[in-house]
Formats: sequence, structure tokens, C-alpha cells
Amino acid sequence: MNLYTKLQQRAADNKPIRIGLIGAGKFGSMYLAQIPRTPGVHLVAIADLSPDTARVNLARVGWKPEMTQAKTAQEAIKTGATWITEDWQAVVSNPLIDIIVECTGNPIAAVEHCLKAFAYGKHVVNVTVEADAFCGPLLARKAAEAGVVYSLAFGDQPALICDLVDWARTCGFPVVAAGRGHKWLPHFSESTPETVWENYGLTPEQAVRGGLNPKMFNSFLDGSKPSIESTAVANATGLTVPSNGLLYPPASVEDIPFVTRPISEGGVLERKGMVEVISSLEANGRKIPYDIRMGVWVTVEAETDYIKNCFEEYNAHTDPSGRYFTLYKRWHLIGLEVGVSVASVALRGEPTGVATCWNADVVATAKRDLQPGDMLDGEGGYTVWGKLLPADTSVKMGGLPLGLAHNVKVVRGVKKGQSLTWSDVAMDTSTSAYKVRNEMENMFAPVVKKAA
Repeated sequence: MNLYTKLQQRAADNKPIRIGLIGAGKFGSMYLAQIPRTPGVHLVAIADLSPDTARVNLARVGWKPEMTQAKTAQEAIKTGATWITEDWQAVVSNPLIDIIVECTGNPIAAVEHCLKAFAYGKHVVNVTVEADAFCGPLLARKAAEAGVVYSLAFGDQPALICDLVDWARTCGFPVVAAGRGHKWLPHFSESTPETVWENYGLTPEQAVRGGLNPKMFNSFLDGSKPSIESTAVANATGLTVPSNGLLYPPASVEDIPFVTRPISEGGVLERKGMVEVISSLEANGRKIPYDIRMGVWVTVEAETDYIKNCFEEYNAHTDPSGRYFTLYKRWHLIGLEVGVSVASVALRGEPTGVATCWNADVVATAKRDLQPGDMLDGEGGYTVWGKLLPADTSVKMGGLPLGLAHNVKVVRGVKKGQSLTWSDVAMDTSTSAYKVRNEMENMFAPVVKKAA
């Protein structure tokens, strides 16, 4: 509750949190917009493959040119300016930097960045949740072994959901379900970068005007990103996942506590204690009024009549039985909120969400019939989308993780809607990404937590 006070004290003592940012794209730019307005922090360095683009983005969010004149990290600390470089390794290895904010959006690169930062004794706030879905439990373990903190990024929905779950449990409530919202219809899983804008609700002209990346936006629409983020939440909180993928029940905010109950009580859940995603569209495509599309929520249960009566007395937002209550935030502000993670990690030594188990996985699933010789193009592309599955199911079937389903050749036919396995593709097992994933499976698969 007192992070801001602690930041002010850091500023007064001239001992700011020293930050290195890797990736100055959209998410990174949103965080950059807030840094000059936050006491007690100093962005020492930015590593980006295109320093010129980083400077353009800095100017866009209001940074003055003189704020980025430093030529080294040492000069940046001496002058209070920021050093911009292409060399991410120089940033993570610099002993003057306390925390790395990984913001590239590239899961394979992000894993490498995180592991190298741990090796140099750096805390990491990982914005690239795709990397966490790919091998978050391993990253958490490696960070702990190095004596540093690894954290999901506040402002992105997984960390916000983890925060709600932590609130509920700290108050003594059992968590029935938790998750986020999404605009969803079943056929969206077939969406490609060519069809994304019509489904998303934008014209191609609007997308071009905004400089929007169709593959990235398609990863949100086709269900890959909701599965990725639900995986991060399940692995951080210990909540279980649906046995055959997210259900996306349609509901207004008012109806969330009604639908996020067990099937035996009229809801959609296989059991209590699960992640789920709420759709903002009815099955016929009708937009639901007062939806949770951009927000997060947690549903808890009153285990006694006294608690149930308290819900009633204080007009809490419950289902008709009065037993299930949903707390929610309708919006998340993405990169504008990352400062909470940076402050929590640096000042409290606490992550804003971190994997504690391996409950969930994201498995590449065919968008169309795939033939031998086809090349997979990864998240948001034309060939596969990411399906949320229990980790033990993924291990038993030999599921191909979405994070490795890019630029990989199919070697045997896979029907539309079928999840791919390692045997379906010609995987280069010499890559560092494959070795990291294999290490995680060997480390966690024998003790994969079974659904309760």
C-alpha cells in the first residue's frame, strides 16, 4: 500500500531504482511515457534492435532529445540521462542496473534475455507473457536459484488477475474462478492476418493508419493470447484449467458470478478453482451490454451463511443464490501500469505474479488441414492457434508448444482443429529454445499437478 512513499524516499535519498529496458515498441513506449512522472526510478538504458525507432517512440511519448544523450550506462547514471543501444547483453551485464524490463514480445528472445539477466544477478519484470507460457516455471526456478526476483508485468491482464486472486485468498475467500474478458466466437480460432480486421472490428484502412500489426492482433483474436495469459495465471496461482480448452461463456459483468459456478450449480465450470475467459459476444454475434472484454475478474464463494448475509447487506455483486461474488476491473492500462511491478520487485522483493507450478500449457492447434511440407508460422499466423490444456494432458500427448511452432515443417497430416505433437513436425532439437523447453519438461513433468 506504500510503494509510492517508498519511491519518494528513494528520490529524496538520490538512490533511484536503476532500470534497463529491452524493447521499446508499443508496450515499452507506454511504460516510457510514465517514467518521467514516477519518482525514485531512473531508466539507465534501453536496448532495441532499432535505436532510431526507439528514439522516435521516445519523442512520441514526450521525451526530450537531451534525455537520451548518454553514450554509456556510466554516463547515464552520472548525468541522469538514458543510454540507447542495440546491445542487450551490455545492458543485462551492467552491474549498475538493478532491474531488467523485458518488453520485446518475442518469446524465444525473451527467454534468453531473462536467463542471462538472472546470471548477472538482475531482477526481471517480464512483459513477454508468451515466454512465461512457454517455460514460466523454469524461469521462476532459475531466478530463485540465482537469488533474484522474476515477475509478470502489472498492467497486463495476467498480473492483474493474480492480484485479484491474491486479494481473495488473503481475505479468506476460496477462489471459484478467475480470468479475463475477450471478444470471442468459435470461428475466430480460424482467423488469419487477412481476416483479422473484419472480425476485430476495424477496417484495413484504420489498421494501416494506426500502424497495427495484423499477426499480433490476430493472436489476440484467434484465442492464442487468451490461452497464453490463462496459462500464466494458472501456473502462478495454482488454479486448474478446462480439460479441453477455454469455454468462453458469454456474459455481462452482472452475469459473471452466475456463469462462473460449477456445472452442478448451473454454471459452466468442471470444478471450483479454475481459470476461464468471458466472451463479450453472444453466440449469435450480438454484443453484450456492459461487457468485461478489456477487464479482469475473480469469483469467490461465501462458505457460511454469515458471509452470505454480509454480501447481501452490502449489496455485493452476487449470483441469484447470494453465495458467489465477483470482483472485477473493466479495464487494464497495459504498459502504463508496469511501474507497479518495478516498484514491488525493487522495494519489496515481491513479484506481481510468478509461476509456482506447471498446471497449464498452450499447444499448437491446426487452423486448417495441414499437409506434409507445410511450414508453421506461429502465434497469430495462418496455420496454428494456441489451445489451453492441462499440463499433464500436454505432456501425455506430446503436445507441440505454441512457442516452438514457428518456421517448423509439418511431416505428417494434421486435421483442422487437431492439436499438434512433436511427432507431427521436424523439430530442430539443437536450438537453445528447444533445449530450454526440454529442460522444463524434464524438471516439472514428473510432478505435474493433477486437477483436483
